[in-house]
Amino acid sequence: MKLFVKNMVCHRCILAVEQIFKSMQYTPIAIKLGEVELQEQVKPADLEQISQKLEAIGFELLNDKERQGVSQIKSLLVELLQGEQLVLEMPLSTYLSTKLNREYLYLTQLFSQLESTTIEQYFIQLKIEKVKELLLYDELSLKEISFRLNYSSVAHLSTQFKKITGMTPTAFKQLSLPHRKKLDQL
Repeated sequence: MKLFVKNMVCHRCILAVEQIFKSMQYTPIAIKLGEVELQEQVKPADLEQISQKLEAIGFELLNDKERQGVSQIKSLLVELLQGEQLVLEMPLSTYLSTKLNREYLYLTQLFSQLESTTIEQYFIQLKIEKVKELLLYDELSLKEISFRLNYSSVAHLSTQFKKITGMTPTAFKQLSLPHRKKLDQL
């Protein structure tokens, strides 16, 4: 049985969700960002308790297929950004269509309808939050960040960063209180 969980964005999230299912005597076969596959069927009486336990730690059990689809899209985009370097050997639309086995037109319409933004705009927001994170770590130059996140140039990254945040990457880095959003809050 597959269940979909909103807001799973990191390895610690996976461990926390796994612990909840194990505590309820369910055996996870596979847990990926946003998705839990169980060996057994979940008893209807347990669904509410699982949902409450997930909500207590900041997650949400998704019930309808459309919300599950949006959650899968978001999880795939977050996974892309978690690698050492963002490398896509195909357009984002083809990547998502292939991974989810759906036409991109369907995915983009569904996403836009439920999230009030496009997949592309959402991905840009994720990338900008990743740029902020990397700027705060202060380990990479802007050129290295640009390369790592597959921007065509530092100028392109800077333009997009300023359009989204209202400030340049350098100005952001100089802030005493950085304004970052957690990926699960996007």
